[in-house]
Amino acid sequence: MFGIIRPCRHRLGEELGRAWLAQLCGLCLALRDDHGQSARIATNYDGLIVSALVEAQSPSPPIRRAAGPCPLRGMRRADVATGDCVRLAATVSLVLAAAKVRDHADDHDGVAGAAGMRPAARRIAQRWARQGESSGAGLGFDTAVLLTAVDRQTAIEAAAGPGTSLLEVTEPTETATAAAFGHTAVLAGRSSNAEPLAEVGRMFGRIAHLVDAVEDLSDDLDHGKWNPLAATGTDVSEAHRLCSDALLGIELALAEAEFADGRLIHRLLTHELRRSVHRTFGAESGCSGHGAPSIVESRWRRRNPGGYPPPQGYYPPPGYPPQGYYPPQRRRGFCVPFCEGVACCECCNCTDDCCCCGCDDSCCDC
Repeated sequence: MFGIIRPCRHRLGEELGRAWLAQLCGLCLALRDDHGQSARIATNYDGLIVSALVEAQSPSPPIRRAAGPCPLRGMRRADVATGDCVRLAATVSLVLAAAKVRDHADDHDGVAGAAGMRPAARRIAQRWARQGESSGAGLGFDTAVLLTAVDRQTAIEAAAGPGTSLLEVTEPTETATAAAFGHTAVLAGRSSNAEPLAEVGRMFGRIAHLVDAVEDLSDDLDHGKWNPLAATGTDVSEAHRLCSDALLGIELALAEAEFADGRLIHRLLTHELRRSVHRTFGAESGCSGHGAPSIVESRWRRRNPGGYPPPQGYYPPPGYPPQGYYPPQRRRGFCVPFCEGVACCECCNCTDDCCCCGCDDSCCDC
């Protein structure tokens, strides 16, 4: 599973933690039930926000069904989300996963791009795209906007160069997420929320794109892969500024929307999303419980001013990579990247911003 929002059940609390897990497991099972076992690999932490948005706006009580034991829940049973909310999340996740698999195959990148795997990967991508289109039509959602955005992304990346606006590169991602978030209002019967939630989707797509770009920058430079920051000559600090502006935009747009129960959505799209940005870029923060400022260390660490050179055969714009930036030191040992049932990363000291001191939200989310 992947995604930029990875909350800890100890921060969410018991009630919201159960609600978040119900959305995650409901998404996984909806992918299995509607599209087959292999589709479950499209499960992701960010996709469940689509499902959670529908439930948050719906005036009727959330629908749950019993799910059997799962290793990711410590072999415990659970009540999981079901219905159109998770079906929409599954549709969006599957179509975007299909586009990603297709791109890997075309670019000869990763497992899907291996010589012996490319034909099978393309067939899987085509099947997922057809299934997503069919299920989306049943929900009144046209998946063509997602596929068109992905195709436009390829053309924009090919044309991007030094001086190209970073927002021009992130526009297709913003458009795709805006369409998905906006349709949650239609599905929940709150058409007045469509515009503000589409704006939330745009800002969320921008943050997701930029966070991914920053986290991948070192690896992309090492392997000669395309990266929006290197291609446009944009500094990491500018990406951080754009993410901070987008966080504010999300808060303002959420304030304009009406929810029946918006606690989980506000927690994910304000507190947890802000933590994701701070986890990537780093930020100074004060802890009201500790009484002294602390540093949330960035995934980029300043070492010596020498920086590191680009790999042979790859020539990003002059000035890249930024002087003095180094990738994070990975912790040794085994780390489970979720805390649904087996382990809790936020309380085993294996993340950069763990705060389990029992202080309030103003400390943990600043």
